[in-house]
Amino acid sequence: MKKILLFGAGKSATVLIRYLLDHAAQEHWQLTIAEANPELAQSKLNNHPSGKAIALHTEDAALRRALITEADIVISMLPPALHIFVARDCLDIGRNLLTASYIDEALLQLKASIEARGLLFLCETGLDPGIDHMSAMQLLDRIRQNGGMITGFKSHCGGLIAPENDNNPWHYKISWNPRNIALAGSAGAVYKENGTLIEISYDAVFENCTTLEVPALGKWACYPNRNSLTYIPVYQLETADTVIRTTIRHPGFCIAWNFIVKAGLSALTDTGLINSYRNQSIAAWFTACLNFHTRSPTFEDFLQRYVPAAEQQRVDTLFRYLGLLDTERIPPQATVSADILQYLLETRLPLAADDRDMIVMIHEIAYQVQGLQRQITSSLVVKGTDAGHTAMAKTVGLPLGIAAKLILSGQIRATGLQIPTIKEIYEPILLELQQYAIRFTEEDNRIPV
Repeated sequence: MKKILLFGAGKSATVLIRYLLDHAAQEHWQLTIAEANPELAQSKLNNHPSGKAIALHTEDAALRRALITEADIVISMLPPALHIFVARDCLDIGRNLLTASYIDEALLQLKASIEARGLLFLCETGLDPGIDHMSAMQLLDRIRQNGGMITGFKSHCGGLIAPENDNNPWHYKISWNPRNIALAGSAGAVYKENGTLIEISYDAVFENCTTLEVPALGKWACYPNRNSLTYIPVYQLETADTVIRTTIRHPGFCIAWNFIVKAGLSALTDTGLINSYRNQSIAAWFTACLNFHTRSPTFEDFLQRYVPAAEQQRVDTLFRYLGLLDTERIPPQATVSADILQYLLETRLPLAADDRDMIVMIHEIAYQVQGLQRQITSSLVVKGTDAGHTAMAKTVGLPLGIAAKLILSGQIRATGLQIPTIKEIYEPILLELQQYAIRFTEEDNRIPV
């Protein structure tokens, strides 16, 4: 009997848990979920004979270590900042670890020790990061094996609402961590385009978003995502003149979010302002932000001074829909403006019980082969079933579950601190994902010179 230990049972873990339980009898697995809210974990186990839930607060080091000691493999679906506590224990005790989160500096400091112990810490194995790595590397490796040289790389991904449930003016609903949405673009962006290095500050990320045509779904907007240059060594893109990763949103979303940022509504350092308006309305806070960040005394003045005439009606509609002019009091737990913005996103843009979310991922890879310039466009569209079984949970959870199975069965033997960019890892995971209707369609066309 192989024992799998899962930390966390939140939204993104739902399909992962289902996968592990569905394969438990055949693979002889026992799943233990360690969760601060054991009732949540129990609800997802649904009395399955191969699963059990244990109440655990991550800071309980003794219990955390005891559970890891009993496990054959560990999966962490905790908030990213908490992975390091699990990782240090896995390293000390000698257990392989899987996460869907980015490798951070704390994990990088463990790299040599992980390699020395012959362990596998496989990170960034969800959707984005995860399926993006695997699908991109599969294409890049295939192009190179056929004698091609990469000249351009664009990768786009978005967690969206399916068209059949798109019924609000933002054309968006929350299907994943609302904090990340509230702070979207806050790291600015760095990328390379036609050989030129481009750096964009936070207040310009949502300006002049490019347009992307998605097969059967029409035109969408894309804003640049963080530092795309870090992927040059990861994907071996040194010969590419263009390297950019973007996030996909409805064009109206990007237009309005540009002014959310400019109005300072996602600020993380304005505790004093929030304290001054503690018992006042959201509308009063909103007006104070406009005054502080733009010197506009009213929303109407802000629209007239900062928003182009053609976009004023749209911005007015979207801001009002988000509740920025409501008389409701500021949420008591808020300490900075970003907290209030997050609250509004969660309460005004929720997934209804029967709503279907949608994942869209597009890779555009330009390459040169036999003197010809060509481009592969690879597209993925996945829709969820309902708010409890989302496309987001499916595309984050299934790669982790499949990876766990492949490691436990010995089909993946890689060691070290890894992301899924080597063939031994990405090939079998992508192959099994096709059984769950997670498959890319490709077009390979010659580019006229």
